[in-house]
Amino acid sequence: MRIEDFDYPLPKEQIAQYPQRERDESRLLVYRRDDRGLEHTVFKEITRYLLAGDVLVLNNTKVIPARLKATDERGRPVDMLLLERACEHEWFCLVKGVKGRERERVIRIGELEGTVRKDGTFWILRLPYDVEQLLPSLGTMPLPPYIKRDVLPLDFERYQTVYAEEPGSIAAPTAGFHFTEALLQRLMEQGVHVVKVTLHIGIGTFSIPKKERVEDHRMEREFYSADGAVWQEILCAKREGRRVIACGTSVVRTIETIFSKPSASLRGFTDLFIYPGYTFAVVDGLITNFHLPRSTPLLLVAAFMGKEELFRCYEEAIREGYRFLSYGDAMLIL
Repeated sequence: MRIEDFDYPLPKEQIAQYPQRERDESRLLVYRRDDRGLEHTVFKEITRYLLAGDVLVLNNTKVIPARLKATDERGRPVDMLLLERACEHEWFCLVKGVKGRERERVIRIGELEGTVRKDGTFWILRLPYDVEQLLPSLGTMPLPPYIKRDVLPLDFERYQTVYAEEPGSIAAPTAGFHFTEALLQRLMEQGVHVVKVTLHIGIGTFSIPKKERVEDHRMEREFYSADGAVWQEILCAKREGRRVIACGTSVVRTIETIFSKPSASLRGFTDLFIYPGYTFAVVDGLITNFHLPRSTPLLLVAAFMGKEELFRCYEEAIREGYRFLSYGDAMLIL
């Protein structure tokens, strides 16, 4: 498959720059795979579509303030995006502001002096203190580059799900933005089983494939974990013919990693790349936002519902004025 076949025209004015005032007031496009039916509603009406006995799987990762602003020894700006912890004092990162063939540079973040050095594709930031402990005071939320504004105080709350618990992501599991605590409570009261896994979203999720052929792309690894009780809950649902609904592509990759191989671990790293032709082992339904052209989340959704039907839904969403990407509206695919 050619990656260019997964391109589509996305009007800039439909890229959401701010979240909805109320999380569950986002719009929801519902697509049924059995009859190709489409419905338009609002997210809080998802209670009409999830049934007693369904297992709703959420990603409880928490976004860390992973963007750091520094200066070099000449006072020139150096911007960093942390990717993954290497050890207590070091993180792999992306760096902007280091030019030419420099392999290492002394930098200063606030009153702290450290270094960034090239390590293959990425850089390694080293500081004299635990980097993660410094982030609350020195870091900012890593809003994606298509949000064309400065980070605001509201982003520290809204670029995060209400059930975020495990710090480690540098991008949010945005499909979960639409849930409120009250909405989750209503679903549980009507018999939906709500469980949580963790996948720390990193560069693997948001990197756009550069290869011409889809099959040649390789995902960067991302850390995941799941409790044994969650594994049993999902396994029981599959044996009893109950539906497993994944909230977000990160959840899909986590539970498909765990269930696709009998010997798969409940904790580790996954580089699972899902694109059309993939056979799903466990997921029956998917809650997801509207994704960037050519992106790996878009390819995953195309694998789940079919490329032609995906683009039919996207065309409908664009005509109807849906808001796209992280702070945008949602789809429910059943």
